[in-house]
Amino acid sequence: MPLPAEFHEIAKRVNNWGRWGADDEIGTLNLITDAVVRDAAAAVRTGQRIPLALALQQDGVQSGLIPGRVNPLHAMVQINQEIFGPGTVATSDDVVTLGLQAATHWDALTHASHSGKIYNGRPAATVTAHGGAQFSSIAAPPHLVSRGVLLDVARACGVDRLPGDHAVTPEDLDAAEEFGGIRVRAGDIVLVRTGQIQVYLAGDKHAYAYPSPGLSIRTPEWFHARDVAAVANDTLTFEIFPAEIEDLWLGVHALDLVEMGMLQGQNWNLEGLSTACAEAKRYGFLLSAMPEPFVGATGTPVAPVAVL
Repeated sequence: MPLPAEFHEIAKRVNNWGRWGADDEIGTLNLITDAVVRDAAAAVRTGQRIPLALALQQDGVQSGLIPGRVNPLHAMVQINQEIFGPGTVATSDDVVTLGLQAATHWDALTHASHSGKIYNGRPAATVTAHGGAQFSSIAAPPHLVSRGVLLDVARACGVDRLPGDHAVTPEDLDAAEEFGGIRVRAGDIVLVRTGQIQVYLAGDKHAYAYPSPGLSIRTPEWFHARDVAAVANDTLTFEIFPAEIEDLWLGVHALDLVEMGMLQGQNWNLEGLSTACAEAKRYGFLLSAMPEPFVGATGTPVAPVAVL
């Protein structure tokens, strides 16, 4: 079924193809300049560090809803083995098989395509079974450190967790800015808290996945207007699920990743950060969230740290 006219209208308004040149592979990460990082470092006042990643474990977030996206399968290949002979230092080694978007992760720009295209107008066929993503793989970003801004939509709405049918709108993002006393600016990494991760942390991965609050199809224009570098949230699907527009599945993915060239992240645990920001009464911080540089990959696990 063709994508609806509403989608294509928004796509035209947020499209960044060619903005940083025909050869560009990192999209809105170009907005993280040296000056942006210097300003981000100035956001550190106490040195408090808050981890934002879920544990990588076999009984993890994935429930089988997304085919092939498996939780980590961990195995030992050496256990206290004296590989250089009896009496030498012994070592233990292990291996893991996992979906690169299994837990807390970044989606690469090549994670989504539409109308036969990926970011910057390249053919979707450049993602292949054997080579993976030829362009704009998750290995393309050289670094990812900037000012992070928590838009705590749940707290701004006066609730601990948004209901499953809540589509986070531009108006919600405005309200969260006002609530936090902060203004999102060019080069920021925006973290949108819905509170939905609480459902997973309580042990119900199925209810965590569906139904779920998430970003509305209207939010890409808000991020585009603010020149946001990347966005992450605390849900499985990033956008509201089920979709807010009938038969438009993963429309926000397509607008963010394909049209804008903006990384998006899912399954970020923002609960501790929400508490810390509320106690400190400030919602800006230094954020380190470097993707693991898997060549050809369309996503990667990440262990982000916010420094207040």
